[in-house]
Formats: sequence, C-alpha cells, structure tokens
Amino acid sequence: MDKVKIALQYMMPKHFLSRLVGKLAAAEMGAVTTAAIKWFIKQYKIDMSEAAEPAPEAYPTFNQFFTRALKPGIRPLCEDKDYIIHPVDGAVSQLGPIEDGRIFQAKGHDYSSLALLGNQAVDAKRFEDGDFATIYLAPKDYHRIHMPIKGTLSKMTYVPGELFSVNPLTAQNVPGLFARNERVVAIFETEIGPMAMVLVGATIVASIETIWAGTVTPPTGKDVFTWDYPTDGPDAITLDKGAEMGRFKLGSTVVMLFAKDALDEFADGVEPSSVTRMGQAFAKIED
Repeated sequence: MDKVKIALQYMMPKHFLSRLVGKLAAAEMGAVTTAAIKWFIKQYKIDMSEAAEPAPEAYPTFNQFFTRALKPGIRPLCEDKDYIIHPVDGAVSQLGPIEDGRIFQAKGHDYSSLALLGNQAVDAKRFEDGDFATIYLAPKDYHRIHMPIKGTLSKMTYVPGELFSVNPLTAQNVPGLFARNERVVAIFETEIGPMAMVLVGATIVASIETIWAGTVTPPTGKDVFTWDYPTDGPDAITLDKGAEMGRFKLGSTVVMLFAKDALDEFADGVEPSSVTRMGQAFAKIED
C-alpha cells in the first residue's frame, strides 16, 4: 500500500490539485466553509481552546481558520539568551551536521544544501560544515512560522519545483524531496551568523507567504527568483526572536540551516520524531 501511495504521488497533477484546493480554501462559502472547518477539527483532533478565536463560525474562509492565531501567551518564549527557540509547532523530521554539503533526509536518502538553496553557490558556501534541522508540520498544527533568533533579512529566493507530500512516508521514499519541492528560502543575518529558513511547499499547500512580501507563491513560476534586502538603515527588515516571519496555508515543512560553529548542541529531548512547540528551547548557541 505504501508503494501505491508513493506511485500515485508521481502520477497525479499535484500543482493543479493544490491550486484548485487553494481557491476553495480562500473562498467565502458560508455554511459550507463552516462545515468543512468543523469536519477538519474533528478529523485531526485540533485543540481549538488554544486559538485566539475558538468558534469555527468566526472564520469566513478555510485559510483564515488554518492560519489562525493562538491566544496571547499560550506559547511562552524561552528567555534564555543562550538558546534559540523552536520556530513552529510540529515534529522534528531530522537534524544534525551538514556533511560535505549534504543534508540527511531519511535512511538511504540525502540531498545537497546547494540544491535546497536554489543552486545559489554563494549562499550554500555560508553553511558549509554547519547544522540543519527539518521540522514537519502536520495538518493539526499551528501554521504560523516564527523566528528562532533575532535576525535581519538579507535575501529571499523563490525556487520552483514539485509538490510532493512531505509527510514521513514520502520523506522515506522520494529522493531529494525537500530539494525538489517548490520552496521559499529566507536568509537572515544573526548574532550567530547566517541562518536560512526554507519554507517547503507540498501537495495541497495552497500558499506560502512571508510577513514582508505577502504571498510569494502562487502563482507558480518556472525560474528561480531572488530578492536582496538592505541589512542596515531605515529599510532593513529586522525580526525579533519569536516574531512571526511567515505562514503556510495547509501543512508543510521548514528546513533551517546554520553556519559552522553557530550551535553548540540541541536542547534536551530535541531529536528525530520529537514534538516541537513554538517558543521552547531548540538549541544552545556556541560560546
């Protein structure tokens, strides 16, 4: 059955289906939208008591429900200055060193950091011998993405690609999954060096957006596009630790890259398959 599921992903028109669902998710359909939200809550056992607005009827569109805000203070930030924090609610897929420019995906699979970053050689060089962490967001999770550490945006890259599912089954069976799916790469300058936040698209992910550019995709492109940003002066975009930096409309994955010697060790309990909660300690900064 697993082989059938993977084969179907290769065969189905993933972009067409994802954009169609995206249009439906953005539509205001009254009782139909509310019914869909209620079904989703029940199906995925979503704890709406954490939401700033817990009533399904309060959301005019499915997208507004999916990117719902949480109640203030429900995800307290680790205040220890020696630690960066989890950027999202989700589960750790993999984490560890970037070795010879390769990132571990699953048993028998890895991919290049160069490919992940849209073949931007100058960017990839900045993360040689550094560390990575891949976090999977399930449909039930909170889908706003936050800053692990204070940083100033220096570059954004849109990379076209496939829209395979990014669930654990697909990660174990599709070679180079995160470097072949559509994605948005944001590079920040931080006190521990450069940090890349790679927002990876997936089947039925209707949109990837950032707080500074709005919706980056759709529409889907065929070419890699880059935007450079000033890192000082009045136009610099600096986001504090814990600040929102982007959103997924339907679930996906975040891959973080850090420079060599930026991180000392991951926090206790942070390992593959461990649950993450935005704001909790993620990794200790190198002294």
